[in-house]
Amino acid sequence: MSDPVVVIDGAQHLLGRLASVTAKQLLNGQKIVVVRCEAINISGEFFRAKLKYQAFMRKQTRYNATRGGPWHYRSPSKMFWRTVRGMIPHKTARGTAALERLKVFEGVPPPYDRKKRMVVPQALRVLRLKPGRKYCTVGRLGHEFGWKYRDVVAKLEERRKVKGQAYYERKVAAKKMMADAQKNNGGEAAKELEQYGY
Repeated sequence: MSDPVVVIDGAQHLLGRLASVTAKQLLNGQKIVVVRCEAINISGEFFRAKLKYQAFMRKQTRYNATRGGPWHYRSPSKMFWRTVRGMIPHKTARGTAALERLKVFEGVPPPYDRKKRMVVPQALRVLRLKPGRKYCTVGRLGHEFGWKYRDVVAKLEERRKVKGQAYYERKVAAKKMMADAQKNNGGEAAKELEQYGY
């Protein structure tokens, strides 16, 4: 990864594998943006993931439970962020600087909807999970525990896809017109050049 900012499309990636690749790149100095965190997958059936998250939610400090944490995030982007944080020495200066280089989003917000989005092959579910194995999404898990914006994000994503399709069709039409113009003008230009001895 050598781009100044790498945009990763989190959809269909496995949570832990994507987090480990992201953490390593962050520590190497790479700036990373992960979009569509609600579509990141967790291996194993949903009920198992829910039980594990419920057990995690029960954990709190004994001396001051109102203030002491740990903080249990409900939004998928913050869940992914916390997973990456666990793989980084975030209490050191180097780890804090690395974590500041990471941005996470549900859906694809405006600055990044026009940028090229990458995938991480070693973290893709279709390449890493056996066919027929069960899996669930972080978005569904967050929704079960109180994330309120699943429908909002879905609506915005539908709108973005419609706009993207319209842009793509315009781009293809413009490319076709350019090719036709070059083909037609190429013949006329060749005739003119022949008059001058070329």
